[in-house]
Amino acid sequence: MSVRVGHRLRAAACKRAALATVCLATLGAVPARALPGAAPARAAAGVGGLYITGAGYGSGVGMSQYGAAGYALHGQTYQQILADYYAQTTIGQVNPRHVVTVLLRAGGEPTFRGATRIAGSRRRLRAGVAYSVVPSGVRLRLLTRGRTVGVFAAPLVVRGRGPLALAGSGRYAGALVFRPRLLGRGVMTVNAVGLDAYVRGVVASEMPASWPSQALEAQAVASRSYAYASTPASPDYDLYAGTRSQLYLGVRAQTPATDAAVAATSGQVIEYQGIPVVTYFFASSGGQTESVQNVFAVAPEPWLIGMSDPYDDSLGNPYYRWRRAFRLPAAQARLGRLVRGRLRGIRVLERGVSPRIVRAEVVGTHGSVRVSGATLRSILGTPSTWMAFTTVTARGVQRGTAPLPAPTTTGPSQPGTGTTTTPTTTAPATGGGGLPQARSRALAPDRRRLAVAGTVFPVTPGARVRVESASGGRWSLAGAVRPTAAGRYALAVAGPGRYRVLYAGATGPTVWVR
Repeated sequence: MSVRVGHRLRAAACKRAALATVCLATLGAVPARALPGAAPARAAAGVGGLYITGAGYGSGVGMSQYGAAGYALHGQTYQQILADYYAQTTIGQVNPRHVVTVLLRAGGEPTFRGATRIAGSRRRLRAGVAYSVVPSGVRLRLLTRGRTVGVFAAPLVVRGRGPLALAGSGRYAGALVFRPRLLGRGVMTVNAVGLDAYVRGVVASEMPASWPSQALEAQAVASRSYAYASTPASPDYDLYAGTRSQLYLGVRAQTPATDAAVAATSGQVIEYQGIPVVTYFFASSGGQTESVQNVFAVAPEPWLIGMSDPYDDSLGNPYYRWRRAFRLPAAQARLGRLVRGRLRGIRVLERGVSPRIVRAEVVGTHGSVRVSGATLRSILGTPSTWMAFTTVTARGVQRGTAPLPAPTTTGPSQPGTGTTTTPTTTAPATGGGGLPQARSRALAPDRRRLAVAGTVFPVTPGARVRVESASGGRWSLAGAVRPTAAGRYALAVAGPGRYRVLYAGATGPTVWVR
């Protein structure tokens, strides 16, 4: 499953605890509106960027956590919330003490405290003593203070009167299970724990405890259902402790509010036609969820279908709408072998029930390569696959330079050019919403004047390139022009200065004209 709200809240280096905007930690990524222009020169160098507008955070399949909180704030119960997100389902009951196994560590030499007994052995351990486990062929050696306590057949299972502490990881209810790794060195550590005890360690990790109680209870049922109904990840364990399954931080994550949510829904799971089902969830939908087959390589499921999510913008959700920008060289470096020649841009070929990308193509000067939305999200490090792409390049053109081709200033872009109409976010482009009735000043082929020129991709029918000039710390409209069918534009400007280009919702490069 995708990165969850609780996991992000704990990454304090990039996010504030009150649900701050995600940091632009990706290589080459810069905030929109901050793409630097060329320094003043006799002939300003061209600059360009790949601009992305998007919505939501996570897979988009199942329950949106921000949306669930919004439903709760609007008076819905956890049963109503779950019924809205998981179509045609009911709530059933399973044994809350059903044991699930969770991989805590894949290797290393684990050290633990709190154990008092070893399963199948009369040897007793002391809860206050630290013990280490090291491989000994196909068996396991238990040590304390460098002395061997014993050598045991795998799996080695230890229990205590309370939670067990695993050094470097945390405290966990239930038992710790150790096995030597079959490939490589070290010891695998697994937590065997009752279902409800496991869910207590998940809910507090996945959703802020301060959120409405009905949202916490919906999260508890969704997390329990996911754990109970998922296909085991391995013969040795059912689930991962991280976001490949759902985030599980054990006893240290628990809070009174989240424990109460688990207790209020004890043993409850989501069922379709009387059978417990896997219930995906994620952070933010952007206002619409997605059908599972458009995201994961699985068959359609009637309870995991795309639908409207009206309250996903609740609690100041910073992921409801977002923007990212890459300098073109950085974008090309990230896309790597997907680019043939020089990067022109990304064209969306197919979207799902929501605007999330199913298929797209990376367009270069020497051809195109098809790619999935999930691959693009992974490569570009974006919050979701709900994306629209715009490439904008710009350069300042000086008197005495070669004449520019005349752009098309009226009428839509030419048909049959392979362009696509990708939706943009609802956030207005910088510089205002409606275009003032300023007269476009296109550069005629036989005149040589100061101008801003460049390219856009893809060409959106009816969209115009806006050029704004900087004056007194503010931006004002210098003019607008429609690009040619090939995406070229050129706009004469009144005089030297600093200009920026806006197109199709993207605030593009800043350049100097001198």
